[in-house]
Amino acid sequence: MKKVLVFKTSVENYLDLKSIEPLMNSLMSETERWSFDLEDCEHILRVEAVSIEAGIIIKSLARVGFSCAELEDTLSV
Repeated sequence: MKKVLVFKTSVENYLDLKSIEPLMNSLMSETERWSFDLEDCEHILRVEAVSIEAGIIIKSLARVGFSCAELEDTLSV
């Protein structure tokens, strides 16, 4: 079952996004997707995931210098 994970991040602009794109792609399987809403004040990262856990995403972004905190409105689809 796919779940939707939602995070508040410190990714602020397109250059930040491009710098973490290879990392995010490496964390996802072919059926999983991620996207950012940089216009939102919390710079939202949305992940449609099957197997990846929130903690892996948080730790991976922290290793490359970005904060990331899971928001409560995570859903199962």
